[in-house]
Amino acid sequence: MSAKVLLVEDDRAVREALADTLELADRACIAAGSFVEAKDRIRSDFTGVILSDMRMPGRDGFHLLDYAQGVDPDLPVILLTGEGDVPMAVKALGRGAFAFLEKPCETSDLLAVLDRAQKSRTMVLENRRRITESGDAAAARRQEQIAEAASEPGLTLADRMARVEAALLEEALARAGGQAGVAAQALGLPRKTFYDKLARHGIRADHFRTG
Repeated sequence: MSAKVLLVEDDRAVREALADTLELADRACIAAGSFVEAKDRIRSDFTGVILSDMRMPGRDGFHLLDYAQGVDPDLPVILLTGEGDVPMAVKALGRGAFAFLEKPCETSDLLAVLDRAQKSRTMVLENRRRITESGDAAAARRQEQIAEAASEPGLTLADRMARVEAALLEEALARAGGQAGVAAQALGLPRKTFYDKLARHGIRADHFRTG
């Protein structure tokens, strides 16, 4: 996954200088002059990191940070601050900012922080991909089990229906992360009925909890 930086800086000269620095360091830079310009780039599937000025007219760095946190709490936001903004930047760290840098900052310091942020972002997205693929594979296996239960020879109709019901209960629990109430709602069953069915089939909801 290539390094990518969404740069948000209202001062055109500073923005262009930073963009040049990033591109010379082989970072793909997407430059924006305001939060409004950058907003559509801030998505949960954004593979890079955000580098934003703290003080900007209109929507400032705090607003951008809060918005990014709402979109994806694991999206790294690095804030650029002036000397008088350091207390604000420290406050921003408590609100989820990845790091802050004082302007002007050394290129080596900037790149080092960006590298750490990019590694963190890459790891988060890779873990999400693995979880999704694992979940898709498990769901496919459960669907096969349901089909097999419905067509297995030598079983009475009642036995087949019981096996299909058990497979459906397990599917609902797996999708709900082991939360029985959520699974019951997804199946349109009262909680007591759902729990009774679990007990009848010997299924434990806690076996499907992910964390």
